[in-house]
Amino acid sequence: MKEQAASAAPHLDAALRALGIAAEGPHLAGTPERVAALWAQLFSGLDPANAPDLATFPNPAPSAGMVLAARLPFHSMCAHHLLPFFGRASVAYLPGESIVGLGALPRLVDHHARRPTLQEDIAAGVADALDRALAPRGVAIHLSARHLCMEMRGARKRGRIETVLWRGAFAEDPVLRGEFLAGARRRSRGERERERQGGDER
Repeated sequence: MKEQAASAAPHLDAALRALGIAAEGPHLAGTPERVAALWAQLFSGLDPANAPDLATFPNPAPSAGMVLAARLPFHSMCAHHLLPFFGRASVAYLPGESIVGLGALPRLVDHHARRPTLQEDIAAGVADALDRALAPRGVAIHLSARHLCMEMRGARKRGRIETVLWRGAFAEDPVLRGEFLAGARRRSRGERERERQGGDER
């Protein structure tokens, strides 16, 4: 990661200068190096070696209902303009013969978000990884995010983009879909309080 950042910094310096931004100007000394180091961290999901290890375990209750990790905070970068988007992701699956440790689900979201990407691709990447590791009876993904490329350019409007992905039993059963979305959109007491106080609920 350090080697990548060191290699990228001179190119970022050249890009700034091409835009008329001198890197030795006020507050900009060292900016190319800082940005290169930051991007190396934010884009770490591009390296397959950083993919989380999805340790699986035998499912003790094959007829059990869905496993849901709801409203996990995430942040990523739009592949079109390299501006941030951020929000909450909910991931559910219907176990077959195997289950995965719950800590793997947020790590899986982070891995697929840490790259220049689209919201839809994060959902598909997480679902593909669960399909490969678990062969579940169904997978459901919901992402809701603010996109600064929509707020700072183009429409220049604040809003939320929602992405929903269904596979297997979730695609076939509207009751399951409703149960998943109810859990994915249910705000905690703390989240509701922040909304009442005017905070930015993600």
